Amino acid sequence: MAYPDKLLADDEEIVEHLHPHWITLVPAVASFIVICAAAGVGLAFLPDANAHPGAHKAVLIAVLVLALLLLVWLVLIPVVRWRSTHYVITSHRVLIRRGVLNHVGRDITLARINDVAYEQSIWDRVVRSGSLTIESAGEHGQETLVNIPRANEIQQTLNRLIEADSMRRSRGQYRGSDTEVDGRGRGGSLPDQGY
Repeated sequence: MAYPDKLLADDEEIVEHLHPHWITLVPAVASFIVICAAAGVGLAFLPDANAHPGAHKAVLIAVLVLALLLLVWLVLIPVVRWRSTHYVITSHRVLIRRGVLNHVGRDITLARINDVAYEQSIWDRVVRSGSLTIESAGEHGQETLVNIPRANEIQQTLNRLIEADSMRRSRGQYRGSDTEVDGRGRGGSLPDQGY
């Protein structure tokens, strides 16, 4: 699913659109397997419907309701959280969006980023994930993105984008200073002062 273009400026391009690493879904998948197996065992040991029709129906409903509640809590909610967490890196900024009902968002312009660091454990290196820490100027300071796919590559990408953004901004400043207003209120180059 593409990130909404309405959040982007006219000259802004998406470089990376990430969700947390797929490894964060392993507990949900394991829970799904265990819940389905336990529900199957529960259904296999239901009381005989002919001998105890009331008990059969009550146990069947209890097993199905419990399985459904556990599936929602341990499987569906983690998958929806994973899917609704967006880390978008553009040519101008880093956008962080989390949440379904309670949305949390943060935009960090590349010009405000002071440092980008990543950390990988041995397991992170095996599955190619890690934590990315973005240090920015401002009141919020540091933002740590946990379980980022290819954290080391994303750090290098961010560093390249920060450098390119800095060069783009400096070219814009020089372009604006080339034609300063002269004493008569017209644009033009300033005369050589012989300094």
